[in-house]
Amino acid sequence: MTDTVVPDATRPVIDVSDVTKIYEMGVNKVLALRGVNLKVFPGELLAVMGSSGSGKSTLMNILGCLDVPTAGRYTLDGVRVDGLSRNALADLRNQKLGFVFQGFNLLPRTSAIENVELPLIYDRSGRWKDTRALAGEALGRVGLGERLHHQPSELSGGQQQRVAIARALVNHPTLLLADEPTGNLDSRTTVGVMVLFQALNDQGITIVIVTHEPEVSRYAKRIVEMRDGRIIHDHPVEDRQNAAADLKALGDEVIGFPAEASAA
Repeated sequence: MTDTVVPDATRPVIDVSDVTKIYEMGVNKVLALRGVNLKVFPGELLAVMGSSGSGKSTLMNILGCLDVPTAGRYTLDGVRVDGLSRNALADLRNQKLGFVFQGFNLLPRTSAIENVELPLIYDRSGRWKDTRALAGEALGRVGLGERLHHQPSELSGGQQQRVAIARALVNHPTLLLADEPTGNLDSRTTVGVMVLFQALNDQGITIVIVTHEPEVSRYAKRIVEMRDGRIIHDHPVEDRQNAAADLKALGDEVIGFPAEASAA
């Protein structure tokens, strides 16, 4: 059994201060972020929303240490990110972050357990020993304990996304970042994936989801809305929906996290 995360609620996991991002395209400059300020504390489930060009993807890339701000400060779990070297950013990503993408990003001719094992293999800290067992445990947590040796082509879209979520969880990240994680899924499968995110969050994992889908954002605890590179609204979710209850109403079985997911 995996221990429940006990976060330090006094320190932000994400602390973004006056962050600006400018992309230079020849003689033209595109101002993607315009002085963004954002704090996310342990145990939050945050949805970032906005239309194309709003800056939400740029913000996600900076939060995920995939890009660096042009100006401003970003602190991730107490570590000042802006100014770090490429290798230091890679180590920080591997040790503190888990990523879930719209396109799953699974290696096609590799089994589910091998896909999940990859972040542990590439971790240069040497802190993981039995990486295959840890990968199997992560797949069990998302209800795929009997699909360890299936390749992505042998799994449904929802199951592939579960593999991707297991891969994001396997290194016990401080923060899970999900970029349009339900964008390629039908509505029923989307609810199933949100059951997992809510259950993970109930266990103490901090989650930030970028989405353009209002129905997905209603499962979050807090919504940040962006427009033209700025945060225009930041508010808690009223009448938050319970994904497990919604899935049961659709007649589907809640898979994974049975104790937490079945909670009202």
